[in-house]
Amino acid sequence: MGRRGLIIAIDGTAASGKSTTARRVARDLGYRYVDTGAMYRAVALKFMRQSLPLDDQEAVVRVLQETDISQVIANSGARTFLDGEDVTDPIRSPEVTAYVGPVCEIPQVREKLVDLQRQWGKDGGVVVEGRDIGTVVFPDADMKIFMDASLKVRTRRRRQEWERKGLKEDSQSIATGIDRRDRRDSERKQSPLKAAPGAIHVDTSGLTIEEQVNFVLEKVREAKAAQKG
Repeated sequence: MGRRGLIIAIDGTAASGKSTTARRVARDLGYRYVDTGAMYRAVALKFMRQSLPLDDQEAVVRVLQETDISQVIANSGARTFLDGEDVTDPIRSPEVTAYVGPVCEIPQVREKLVDLQRQWGKDGGVVVEGRDIGTVVFPDADMKIFMDASLKVRTRRRRQEWERKGLKEDSQSIATGIDRRDRRDSERKQSPLKAAPGAIHVDTSGLTIEEQVNFVLEKVREAKAAQKG
């Protein structure tokens, strides 16, 4: 059976706008949206709840074998389920945000989730966003986008996001957390955060979400035209 559409990989730094952009692009194209960051956050939440020692390899493997993660598309985007529980909101807490970095570095976690991501996207017609999509998960993606923005802008966005959820955190703490996460992801040995070869770089510092979405959609139109031509 042929592909249902393009495989679009959107990577980028924290709070660069990639999640909202990917979600809206998928909606406009009628594609499936895969939020890989939410998948890692779900695993982190489970490990937190069980107070799992991250250096206990046997325990990590055992818990992963008992872990089921799925995503369902809703009007607001993707709802993430952990063992049947909707954890879309809990995984966005500051506690999980601070904890997810080390969890992402565990090879067994990445192996399980990358395999699942590939299963979900292999037939095309999908927008997959994260930090290693164009480099590791789908290196042959039809389109690769890499989004970034200044730390100041990303800090403001993250603070506003948390304020909408009734969470309080000062800007300096948020900036420190974002910078720490970026450095950790960029320097890790397995699947480091970096732009994939051939990726289209987008600095979103001065762009609205609508401008980001329109930019990607225009690139999609160009890619489809090139395929036909």
